[in-house]
Amino acid sequence: MIDKIKDLVKEVRELKAGNMDELEALRIKYLSRKGVIASLMNDFRNVTADQKREVGKRLNELKELAQNKINELKDGFENLKSPDHDYDLTRTSCPVPFGTRHPISIVKKEICDIFARLGFSIAEGPEIEDDWHVFSSLNFADDHPARDMQDTFFIRGNADVLLRTHTSSVQTRVMERRQPPVRIICPGRVYRNEAISYRAHCFFHQVEALYVDRDVSFADLKQVLLFFAKEMFGPETKIRLRPSYFPFTEPSAEMDISCNICGGKGCPFCKHTGWVEILGCGMVDPNVLDNCGIDGKTYSGYALGMGIERITNLKYRVKDLRLFSENDERFLRQFEAAH
Repeated sequence: MIDKIKDLVKEVRELKAGNMDELEALRIKYLSRKGVIASLMNDFRNVTADQKREVGKRLNELKELAQNKINELKDGFENLKSPDHDYDLTRTSCPVPFGTRHPISIVKKEICDIFARLGFSIAEGPEIEDDWHVFSSLNFADDHPARDMQDTFFIRGNADVLLRTHTSSVQTRVMERRQPPVRIICPGRVYRNEAISYRAHCFFHQVEALYVDRDVSFADLKQVLLFFAKEMFGPETKIRLRPSYFPFTEPSAEMDISCNICGGKGCPFCKHTGWVEILGCGMVDPNVLDNCGIDGKTYSGYALGMGIERITNLKYRVKDLRLFSENDERFLRQFEAAH
């Protein structure tokens, strides 16, 4: 018995395994209930009384040695799978800083979130449009200045295809497919043939809103405008509406807010008036509803539209519109804490 134990001790000390399956086979061979060591334990009762003490001691040492050897091999396989450090060896050796959301995206999301709380859903449409959805359906006359080449990018060889000049085209597409009630906001990029400067660009971003239902009034529009102004610029913000003209709304108005820089006292930004214009609005012209297949005598609605760059300027006081499209990291890093 003692000679068998000595041979097994040498054998156990030299155990090796190439994978976890081989290791499990070794465990079963030596440590299972029907394994080699268990078989010796069963033969222990046949050992003479004068050898029981020594044989029992050697059996326990063998079992402990086998258990430790199996655990040692197991730990070796686990360390190969899970390194004892926190380094990600797949990462680049050159640190890559995290990016940040663009200020236009930050402000657009904030605008959309405000109108979402009022029950408006987001609608989107193509940037390459046709004359009907951009102009004709919205009550633009054939000789309206907005159709002029100085304002609109037309596709060469097809005067009916153009880059949309406003996201109102999304409103007409929605009204053609859906009967009231319609309550949508239309964020997106628009294009106009203008000289690029610190005050203007050939493309910019808009958010327009449309609500059409029975008995919609100008009072409903005013309350939505007041809610939006206070949510966007603060509870102390005041608004005023000035009569204006748009082909697709009647009556129409321009909305000003009290200057959030000087608090309405007057400063260079508001040209010392205390007011800053931020959007245009009005009641949807019945002709527009009829053009889109909605009965203008039964339903009424309001529409409003604003430039996202304009709102962003007011919130972050960016003086040059060109910064929004230049992707200068020094400029964009300033907005890391804005979201």
